[in-house]
Amino acid sequence: MEADRDAKIEQLLLIGLDHYFAAQYQQAINVWTRALFLDRSHARARAYIERARSAMAERQRESEELLQHGVDAFRRGEGDEARRLLNAAIDGGAPSDEALVVLERLNRLEAPASLAASVRDEHAREPHAVPAANQTPRSIRGTIAVALTVVAILAVGGYAAVATDQADWRALLMLQDPPAASSPTPVARETTLPLPRRAETALTKARGLAARGHLHEALTALDDVRSTDAEKADADSLRADIQRQLLAVTKLP
Repeated sequence: MEADRDAKIEQLLLIGLDHYFAAQYQQAINVWTRALFLDRSHARARAYIERARSAMAERQRESEELLQHGVDAFRRGEGDEARRLLNAAIDGGAPSDEALVVLERLNRLEAPASLAASVRDEHAREPHAVPAANQTPRSIRGTIAVALTVVAILAVGGYAAVATDQADWRALLMLQDPPAASSPTPVARETTLPLPRRAETALTKARGLAARGHLHEALTALDDVRSTDAEKADADSLRADIQRQLLAVTKLP
């Protein structure tokens, strides 16, 4: 039983040494602590743990020193050196908060510079225009010859138009006759409809009442037709007709 325990402790010591030489000091301490659980008086396990703790303290001191050097380089304006030292400090276990703050400030400062450099590269790749002074005399002579040819063609065309006297100058100058004055539109006079006369209205009303069977009301409406009205004859004829209808429906005792 004790032999099995010693073998287990020896195995844990070897595993811890692998972590130690890989600079994984905390993992090594954890493994060696398990060996102490099996034998609290194991001298090698205690010695290994103390050595790992010393290595961790030394690495912490070195990382903090790197952090301080990185901050100093940043203050001096040495961006590349500051970035290298700060990244090494973070890898060594230095407080990452302070290092990351300085790196963020460094990134913000370097962003405009990198943008300006890229713009300069773009301008450098663009082809430059050839100055007018560097143009060859042959190209200048060619341009002058083309211009003279165009002027000559225009002059010949104008002379031919004048000589033949067949050019339509009105069309050439795009002149147009002024538009003929439009005749004023006659204003339509408002037609006033004559108002119906009183007798005509009374006769129309009486006819409507008689047609609906209101014979007495129709006779009353006919009273508005005077003897001097033109509708007097029609009114008398309607009155006689209504009276005959009344006599026909009246029962004698």
